[in-house]
Amino acid sequence: MQEYAKFTEDMKKTHTILVPDMLPVHFKLLISIFAESGYKMELLQNDSRAVVDEGLKNVHNDACYPALLVIGQFMDALKSGKYDPDKTALLITQTGGGCRASNYIHLLRKSVNRNFPQVPVVSLNFSGLEKDSAFRITPLMFLKMLYAVLYGDLMMMCYNKCRAYEVRKGSAAEVLESWQKKLGEIFRSGSREYLKTKQLYKGILDDFAAVELKKEKKIRVGIVGEIYVKYSPLANNHLEDFLISEGCEPVVPALMEFVLYCVAGTVNDAKIYDKKTKMSTAYAFAYKLLYGKQKEMVKTVKEHGVFEPPHDFEHIRRLADTYINQGVVMGEGWLIPAEMAALAESGVDNIICTQPFGCLPNHIVAKGMSRAIKNGYPEANIVAIDYDPGATRVNQENRIKLMLANARR
Repeated sequence: MQEYAKFTEDMKKTHTILVPDMLPVHFKLLISIFAESGYKMELLQNDSRAVVDEGLKNVHNDACYPALLVIGQFMDALKSGKYDPDKTALLITQTGGGCRASNYIHLLRKSVNRNFPQVPVVSLNFSGLEKDSAFRITPLMFLKMLYAVLYGDLMMMCYNKCRAYEVRKGSAAEVLESWQKKLGEIFRSGSREYLKTKQLYKGILDDFAAVELKKEKKIRVGIVGEIYVKYSPLANNHLEDFLISEGCEPVVPALMEFVLYCVAGTVNDAKIYDKKTKMSTAYAFAYKLLYGKQKEMVKTVKEHGVFEPPHDFEHIRRLADTYINQGVVMGEGWLIPAEMAALAESGVDNIICTQPFGCLPNHIVAKGMSRAIKNGYPEANIVAIDYDPGATRVNQENRIKLMLANARR
C-alpha cells in the first residue's frame, strides 16, 4: 500500500494550506476561522487554461470535471514556484456521500505524490472519513463555520442584486470587501461578536441597501446544478459576471440549502430504511439547529424589506415532494429540481443548470427533471449548459444568449 505524506500537529506552525476557489465569498470567512485556530490558509486564485491542462495531465478522463479542476488548480499552484513544497499542504472538502467528490482526495494524493511527495493533503469533512489526520474541526470551529455560511449567503445574495443595478461600478464590491474584512477580523479575534446575528445582518443589509441602484427591470436568471460548478467562477467560466455583462441579474441559491440538504439526507435515510443510528440522531438535532438559524436569517431579511430573502428550506422540501422523492440523494439529488421549482415559483423563470462532465446524478436530476418542472411552471425557461475540458466558452455563452433572447421575447 502506497504511503502518502500526512499532516502533523507541528505543520500548523510551518505550513501554508492551499484552498481551492469554490465559494469566493464564503471561503474567505472560513479561512479566518481556521486562522484563529492557528492554521495559515490561502485561497487559490489561479484560473488560467493551465489549470485545465494540469487536470488533464493528472486525472484520468473518466473523472468528473470538478475533480479535474480542483486537482489541476492545486498542481498548477505547486508548479508555479510561488509556494515552497516543503512548507505547503492542500485542503480538499469531502461530502461523504455517494458522489465521487468523496474520492477526489485519493486522486489528488496520487497526483501530488508523483511530483511533490512531501506535500500532505488534508480533508475537511464531517463524516469521519480522515480519522488519522492532525487536522481537526472542534465543536467551536463548527459553530463558527455555521455562522460563516449564513453571513456568506447574505452577502452573496445582496452583492449579486446590487452589482446588477449599481449606478457606480464597483460600489457593491466595496461593500462586500468591507464586510468580508470586518467579519474576518471578528472570527480571527476569538470574540463572540459573531453571535450577534441580528445586529450584523442588519449592518450588512443596510450597507448594501445604501448602494445607489438604477431603477430598471432586468431579466433574472437562476443558477442551479452541481455544487462546485454552480458556485466556482473557475468552473463556470465566471457565469455570474457574464450574466451581468448581458444586462441580467444572477440569482444563486444559498449554500445553506445544500448544507441542510446533506443533513436532511442522513435523517431521511434513517426513516426510509428504518435504521436509526447515533449519527442519524445527531444529524436530526443538527438539522433543527441549522434550520432554526436559516429561518432567523430569512425573517430578518423580510423585516428589512429591501432584499428578497432566501427560500425557507422546509418550503423547498415540500416543492421537492411534488416532483421527486427525497430518497434521491446521489449528487445534488432532489435539491436541484426543488431549487428550480422554488426559483420559478418566485418569478425567476430563466434558469441555467450547470452540468459538469462526468456527474451522472446531476444530469439525471437536473436535465432529466427539467421537463417536469416546465410542466408545473409553463413560463420556466430552463437551459442545461455543459462544462467540460473540451467545451468552449464561446459555445456556452452562445447557448445562454439564445436563452436570454427567448426571455426578452
